[in-house]
Amino acid sequence: MEEKKERIRESISEILELPKDIVLDLPRVILVGNIELKIENHKGIIEYSKEVVRVKVKNGIIKIIGSNLLLKSIILEEITITGNIFSVNYDNRGV
Repeated sequence: MEEKKERIRESISEILELPKDIVLDLPRVILVGNIELKIENHKGIIEYSKEVVRVKVKNGIIKIIGSNLLLKSIILEEITITGNIFSVNYDNRGV
């Protein structure tokens, strides 16, 4: 049933030319070089250290690996992480 709702929302998004991230509540990830990462539509922070940040998003987890990672800002729908970013991984297994 939930899968059917997602397909309907996706069809509506395409027909009305609306951004899928908003209609489907999907994360939007913006990487600026290797020094800043913004994640919109997050569901909270799972893990935070100077080397690893894991953020819950709909249907998965985004894992950021780097050095000197810092949560520059956290607001209701957006997180900004700065530092030396080595990798960004989206994992939806087991969700």
